[in-house]
Amino acid sequence: MKHKDGKPINQPNKNRAVTLAVTLIALCGFSFYLGGIFCSGKDGVVVNTIQKTLDSPKQSSGSLQIKPISFPECSIDYQDYTPCTDPKRWRKYGVYRLTLLERHCPPVFDRKECLVPPPEGYKPPIRWPKSRDECWYRNVPYDWINKQKSNQHWLRKEGEKFLFPGGGTMFPNGVGEYVDLMQDLIPGMKDGTVRTAIDTGCGVASWGGDLLDRGILTVSLAPRDNHEAQVQFALERGIPAVLGVISTQRLPFPSNSFDMAHCSRCLIPWTEFGGIYLMEIHRILRPGGFWVLSGPPVNYEHRWRGWNTTIEDQRSDYEKLQELLTSMCFKLYNKKDDIAVWQKAKDNSCYEKLARESYPPQCDDSIEPDSGWYTPLRACFVVPDPKYKKSGLTYMPKWPERLHATPERVTTVHGSSTSTFSHDNGKWKKRIQHYKKLLPELGTDKVRNVMDMTTVYGAFAAALINDPLWVMNVVSSYGPNTLPVVYDRGLIGTFHDWCEAFSTYPRTYDLLHLDGLFTAESHRCEMKYVLLEMDRILRPGGHAIIRESTYFVDAIATIAKGMRWVCRKENTEYGVDKEKILICQKKLWHSSNNGSR
Repeated sequence: MKHKDGKPINQPNKNRAVTLAVTLIALCGFSFYLGGIFCSGKDGVVVNTIQKTLDSPKQSSGSLQIKPISFPECSIDYQDYTPCTDPKRWRKYGVYRLTLLERHCPPVFDRKECLVPPPEGYKPPIRWPKSRDECWYRNVPYDWINKQKSNQHWLRKEGEKFLFPGGGTMFPNGVGEYVDLMQDLIPGMKDGTVRTAIDTGCGVASWGGDLLDRGILTVSLAPRDNHEAQVQFALERGIPAVLGVISTQRLPFPSNSFDMAHCSRCLIPWTEFGGIYLMEIHRILRPGGFWVLSGPPVNYEHRWRGWNTTIEDQRSDYEKLQELLTSMCFKLYNKKDDIAVWQKAKDNSCYEKLARESYPPQCDDSIEPDSGWYTPLRACFVVPDPKYKKSGLTYMPKWPERLHATPERVTTVHGSSTSTFSHDNGKWKKRIQHYKKLLPELGTDKVRNVMDMTTVYGAFAAALINDPLWVMNVVSSYGPNTLPVVYDRGLIGTFHDWCEAFSTYPRTYDLLHLDGLFTAESHRCEMKYVLLEMDRILRPGGHAIIRESTYFVDAIATIAKGMRWVCRKENTEYGVDKEKILICQKKLWHSSNNGSR
């Protein structure tokens, strides 16, 4: 090709141009990749997450800044809203094995971005220990359970209050007499051997409430079902409880956790579905632990007429139950009247004698014993690891010495040791002293139900052990599994993922504490949803102690203000700039919104 003046044109080499273009693209891609590496740290990801959540965040003085945000009120219909156990969504799930009662959290696009209102006439809860015996009716305004269970003395309504006489289906004459008999059958309940318990199908948690005076800390467990707010009644009384059901998934606890498990006519079909529910009880009981059953088929010889069945059927049910328990190395420990007690094997000698072809089979090594977050139940039972002999009830220090003894299972946590455990205890003793200066209500009867949202070894709870409160220790399902250590200390807790709603009713905790939650989880969990969940479960007048990196504190305070919280920023006990403490209080307000949201 030539110019119009006839001179030849020097065209570039096509191959060379292509090569140059490819090189430029490769360099750009490599540059982007390097940028991703150096900018993919936690803060970078957090900024991207929050930018999608909130409008135009800005960085100022090394901290995250966001525009003011104000959250509307939810409809009054949401006063008892439990997002992951919402009856409005039950129709989407099957009734087989009561799957509909398990956790089913709403998808992101269906999450509520509003403030859950209290019931009309809500009052500050009655303080402990008076709250164990009475609560305000308007705080838990449920009539069905009162009408259906008043003859069993679960509770009764008098004027503006619900009263709790301490009755139950199997102890209508009072829980005290019932537990007295149980202590005669299990002497370890008197001397500090038995410290942690779980009550499956807890009613209004009178059993767990009575055990508190006997030095035994109980997790009361019940689903959200037609019994209307059993767990909410328990927590309103100041007794530890969580929403839950044994169905198709494991309970959110590690293996070998509880010293005792209890079922008082809890209607769990223990021998059905191959005995899979009893296999789960076996998993969470520590070696040497006790399983207590009262109600059908125990004492069938004298009780069968009141159970709308025949004596032959009840005898058959009892024999099936005994056979199933024996096949998992439980032994009948004691029995009297309506109460039967079985004990889990103290060591592995019994398991070693079981035939390989016996049923139920032992779980193989592919089954993680401690996994308890959305883990399917398997038709096998977990044999305790013989390496951790001291985790058995027979070898555990008695309460209260057990609280400060270094648990054997601390060595299962990566990077943990006796020295790190001891250091953590000392650190939290100092921190609690500082917290009590910042929040004088802590340690008084104004604070009863407490949650440590980011526990490690339970040292926060241990430092508060002499105060009139209890602590639900929450271990991240995505972090190191330290929950066995918490239980070995004689404390209670649960696995949870803070990207989702917690298994409790609204307005059930007086104090929420978190240490570095947003630093650790903001790359997965949106900040506003975590804070809205905290608002849902915190009682009006309750407090949150938020210990966080300085980078997040201002953004947290901005969102908290949009939730009608009042916050102040404080220094840590060390006075360092990189970390601050927010002391926040949720104010009582009443709904002005009758519409739906």
